[in-house]
Amino acid sequence: MRSTFFGLETARRALFTQQSALHTTSHNVANANTEGYSRQRVNFEAETPWPAGGMNRPELPGQMGTGVKAGDITRIRDSFLDLQFRNENSKAGYWESKAEALRRMEDVMNEPSDEGLSKVMNQFWSSLQDVATNPEDEGARKVAAQRAVAVADTLNYLHNTLSGVQDEIDYQLETEVDEVNSLLRQINDLNQQIGEVEPHGYLPNDLYDQRDVLIDRLSQKLDIEVGTEPSGGNAKDIAMGKTTISFTLADGTKQALIGKDGELNGLSVNDGEFSVGTMDEDGNVAAGTTFELTAVGSLRGLKESSEFYGEQLTDLDKMANAFKEAFNTQHTQGTDLNGDAGGDFFTGNGAADLAVSDVILNDVSKIAASLDDFAGNGDNAIKLAKVKDQSIAGLDNRSVQEFYEGIIGELGVQAQEANRLKNNSEVLKNSVNANRQSVSGVSLDEEMSNLIQFQHAYNAAARSMTVVDEMLDRIINQMGVVGR
Repeated sequence: MRSTFFGLETARRALFTQQSALHTTSHNVANANTEGYSRQRVNFEAETPWPAGGMNRPELPGQMGTGVKAGDITRIRDSFLDLQFRNENSKAGYWESKAEALRRMEDVMNEPSDEGLSKVMNQFWSSLQDVATNPEDEGARKVAAQRAVAVADTLNYLHNTLSGVQDEIDYQLETEVDEVNSLLRQINDLNQQIGEVEPHGYLPNDLYDQRDVLIDRLSQKLDIEVGTEPSGGNAKDIAMGKTTISFTLADGTKQALIGKDGELNGLSVNDGEFSVGTMDEDGNVAAGTTFELTAVGSLRGLKESSEFYGEQLTDLDKMANAFKEAFNTQHTQGTDLNGDAGGDFFTGNGAADLAVSDVILNDVSKIAASLDDFAGNGDNAIKLAKVKDQSIAGLDNRSVQEFYEGIIGELGVQAQEANRLKNNSEVLKNSVNANRQSVSGVSLDEEMSNLIQFQHAYNAAARSMTVVDEMLDRIINQMGVVGR
């Protein structure tokens, strides 16, 4: 025979279950603006009906329901959308870092403009033509000398500034590697906490969210592969387990960063060369195996940007040296105002220290503008001005101007491509993220609707309990009073 308090227990279960749903909804509302938070839901399950099947079951028309229970509190998350987002996030991080580095280079080169190297060199060539027209004019010679100084100073500035930006990029790369190692340590710590909770049959949803936020941030820096490893014990089937993280090397093999057995590895970089080794609790990475970074992400973008800066600096040095040699060679073939053979006009080795000779700066009459020992002859000045268009073997048989235009052209093409792909990858990333938020994000309108729904259910369960209470009062206090 069923208990007299049967209905009271059913109402009690309904109250507790609806109360759990109200608490969970309040938790969702409270975290509506929390980064990476996934909305949670109470899974309602019907309690085991009474009586259970058996030979000694009471004779009843059928089984009677015993109410409701809260099965699990799960978070609403789509793992496929997470995978898509992290793939796009890696690409966006790669192109964003490259686009930013190339933008800074464009700012330094400042071409085309009235302040760039092209304008300065054109002014220098023009001043040489003025010397050719008036070879005995001291003013024209002083202007040519100062225009030459401007050319040297501009090349010095470009080289030193680009070198400084390259150093900043290298430092940023080291900082990014340190941040990668920090994220790995935090993810590993959360793995340990999750591994202590799941075996007891609980779902640490908030810890899952914290871990996913860290994994998202890590995916921007490196194209990672995320796996799972069961926590064991009495963990539920829907438990997320511990996370494993790896990335693909150039030869196609997988390099573990967080292994199945809790192994924790970290990255290090030295002079642009990456290596991976065991990482201790303090974040120190042991000397490990070097590898070529092929996985997309901001790390690779920064590395390639630094290398491109190095190539541009090499080209600037190459151009400066070729320009100096060609100009000096032509200058030594002429004579100055005193009839003496011209000496070196420029000194230095490369763009960093190119300078006008002190002999020229101290005495502009030493500019060898003549070809026939006659002070009024300016034929050599004309030839000096034509160095601009002279094919130079050291510049792949291109002129100084053509070689510099090639440098600027390559920079422009790469910057344009980086900006285009950066915008494309951002659009794709934002699109996937919008889809992910539509699944996992908290909608205040929906949560308010749920609050009203659960509140009404709670009130109805309370009313059911009141009815049962009145029934019990009738049975206990108002029945069987005859003979008292």
